Amino acid sequence: MIRLVVADDAPFIREIVRHVAETNEIDLVGEATDGNEAVAIAKKMKPDVVLLDIIMPNKSGIEAAKEIAAFDPGIKLIAFSTADQDTLVMRALDAGCVSYLVKPFKSEELVKAIRQSVAGG
Repeated sequence: MIRLVVADDAPFIREIVRHVAETNEIDLVGEATDGNEAVAIAKKMKPDVVLLDIIMPNKSGIEAAKEIAAFDPGIKLIAFSTADQDTLVMRALDAGCVSYLVKPFKSEELVKAIRQSVAGG
């Protein structure tokens, strides 16, 4: 089973991800409200995938992605945001993210991105 951590400062987004995980045999092993928590949880839980909101308080998803990639390059990072700007997408990919989702996303898109990231696609 794929082990997932989600980091988003919006509780309703974490709730959506929790529901999608539960209904698709994905093990949600941690939830973070900012980039600092995301890094700490990733270090502790060693998930397969971390889903990172780009814009969060204290530390952005891009900064958190760089830190997570530095200590464990095996963790797949997926960025997401309401902003669909090429510069943000490129910054996320440069930080080590393997894909980028635009909110609001469909559950199928999220599951596909998570599964493809683990499969190497």
